[in-house]
Amino acid sequence: MQTSTGHKPIRTAVFPVAGLGTRFLPATKAIPKEMLPIVDRPLIQYAVDEAREAGIEQMIFVTGRGKSAIEDHFDIAFELEKTMSERGKSLAVLEPTRLGPGNCAYVRQQEPLGLGHAIWCARSIVGDEPFAIFLPDEFMHAHPGGDGCMKQMVEAYNEVGGNLLSVLEVPREQVSSYGVIDPGAEVSGGQGTLTEVRGLVEKPRVDQAPSNKIISGRYILQPEVMRVLERQEKGAGGEIQLTDAMAQMIGTQPFHAVTFNGRRFDCGSKLGFVEATLALALEREDMGADVRAMAQRLLQ
Repeated sequence: MQTSTGHKPIRTAVFPVAGLGTRFLPATKAIPKEMLPIVDRPLIQYAVDEAREAGIEQMIFVTGRGKSAIEDHFDIAFELEKTMSERGKSLAVLEPTRLGPGNCAYVRQQEPLGLGHAIWCARSIVGDEPFAIFLPDEFMHAHPGGDGCMKQMVEAYNEVGGNLLSVLEVPREQVSSYGVIDPGAEVSGGQGTLTEVRGLVEKPRVDQAPSNKIISGRYILQPEVMRVLERQEKGAGGEIQLTDAMAQMIGTQPFHAVTFNGRRFDCGSKLGFVEATLALALEREDMGADVRAMAQRLLQ
């Protein structure tokens, strides 16, 4: 099966969720960091919702020890649902947590060897198909009424194919904390302008960064990346870096960057997590006005 432009469709997403969440201890001692709620939905749920909006059907979670709560979240909770039904409560609130039989898979990353290694752990399920990657810590929030990040990327992919990265522009003094692209020519595609990617640099010095466009936690990659990761040497931090594998593919395969039309929250940090919670609470009709009033009282 191919899209109308001849590209294989993006039907599979990989969610690397094996991290220990040490920056949120002690909250994450017994609870996966991906299950921490932004208002009333766990962080991983927002990423899965974004994938579904983009038309993705198969969800692959790369987990580790102590992550069973993620599996439970996307399973049927018989006792809970039975009790709610008997009490006349609607089950609609649980509908987003239903992935359905055969639409999700779980694989273990047995050692913390980096993002590239986590993606490689899903190789047998991904097979010979292009696939999406979601880093749940990177909460990509669409503007009200707008499309999610991955939907924007899939639209661009359907036009140009190849490999795509989501990027955002940050102040130049912040580039040393991220993977940065070396941008080439701009081309039309999807909902806006795409930028050719000539190279990638992981956490460059500010004076050596090729741009201020950082990779922001969403990818569409061709299956060849798995073969590159198979022989990938350890890189920064003694880990197998996905950025290094992609850098090897540039020049042999097309790479484009999609500048996300929305907001990014770094929910791997406490400040970003609080910011995301406040931003979403302020947008909600059922609580936005109360949150604004509460903030005014706290600031007095």
